[in-house]
Amino acid sequence: MGKNSRQGHKAKRKAAEATQRRRAGGAPGVDDPMRLFGAPRSPSQRQFAEQIIDQAIHARHLEEAAELERCRALLTAGAGGTAGTQVVNRALLASLLREVEHAWRRGWQPAELVRVARREYTTRHGRLMVDAIAAQMRSYSTATVDRRLQSQLAALDAQVWWEHDDHYVSVWGDRQGLDRAGVIATMIEVLHLLATLPPIEPVGPMPGTAMSAAVTPPADLDQRRLDRVRALLAKAESTDFPEEADAFTAKAQELMARHRIDHALLVATTGERDRPATRRVSIDNPYEAPKTLLLQVVAEANSCRAVWMKRFGFTTIVGFPADLESTELLFTSLLVQATRAMTQAKPSTDKYGRNTTRSFRQSFLTAYASRIGERLSAATEGVDREMTASAGAAQLLPVLAARDDAVRDAFEKQFPELTRHATAINNREGWASGRAAADQASLHGRQTVAHE
Repeated sequence: MGKNSRQGHKAKRKAAEATQRRRAGGAPGVDDPMRLFGAPRSPSQRQFAEQIIDQAIHARHLEEAAELERCRALLTAGAGGTAGTQVVNRALLASLLREVEHAWRRGWQPAELVRVARREYTTRHGRLMVDAIAAQMRSYSTATVDRRLQSQLAALDAQVWWEHDDHYVSVWGDRQGLDRAGVIATMIEVLHLLATLPPIEPVGPMPGTAMSAAVTPPADLDQRRLDRVRALLAKAESTDFPEEADAFTAKAQELMARHRIDHALLVATTGERDRPATRRVSIDNPYEAPKTLLLQVVAEANSCRAVWMKRFGFTTIVGFPADLESTELLFTSLLVQATRAMTQAKPSTDKYGRNTTRSFRQSFLTAYASRIGERLSAATEGVDREMTASAGAAQLLPVLAARDDAVRDAFEKQFPELTRHATAINNREGWASGRAAADQASLHGRQTVAHE
């Protein structure tokens, strides 16, 4: 997080410096709306509207309440009648589209932008972000948009529903039950958020990038084998009998482990290029910290590295594509089991009669993740010993070691400085129940040695 924080602050300083340069360029003051929007000698009403938007973003960043309110008032009034408000409307939407495009270039994806808007502000801000994304995507043909981005857009239902961009501010306000001042305030907040997002590692091609072999599903993701694994995991999650769940997941575990070994040997013998990739997994409240801990222990068990970006609510995982797939499959399945066990466990009240549900569940999930990590570590030793012996240690061990080194190097390049945080445990009953539930959980996925 250290590198991203510094980059974020650097981006903010650049934005502030750019605004100051604009102010120093001899533009009219903001106290006279007629000079900004209605003066015949004004070179461009649009340019002055954009300047006020920039100043509003800058004031929002510096928490200059009076300056921010003055800028918002000018944008709300849009001096010069209907034509003046339409100039502001066009400038606001154009600014949103421009900042969304800049976010693509800094590594952000559609679903992530909407998610962070909701986390930082409200669902209303998220809906505005969806519309800005839909409008910006008009610039690209479908053939130049990665299929994963298309899936995100479909899930967000990102569509241009308004008839004309000049009317968007008004019709969006009508939909949200906001007056013009409320719409302007919301837009400035979203613009400020977009302008100050730090750069993050790209996890795929940005919109408008021509499709190439680099964005097709990696060869090591054998789809038929993955389908079999998913089917086994689905059966394991649905059964109420631990013996059945163990049988289903043991088979899934075997398929994943053999697949990784086979692919590693194939790459080594054929000289095929195979490099670590990056994936981000969203972690939702409540109990984000223990859920993230569970994902981290699963990632480590699958020879991946993970780091939680708390502000944005997702964990970034670095590893080889097949290992990333296994990590996400295993984490999802274990989280289903953990949630079911947690909700079935009934916390008691404390000696004062107070409800302890939250502390119980926090401790439950933390203990669950900790115990799962122990089980995965123990299980990997036996699986690796068997697979290494069958494949030939002299041939396999250097290959696996090289892959671990590649993952570590890629991870450290992305995250040279990390901050570690401990999760507080304040409910012994929840801790004990969580460990017991982890002992009964099915370990879904490939077991490989974790490297720290």
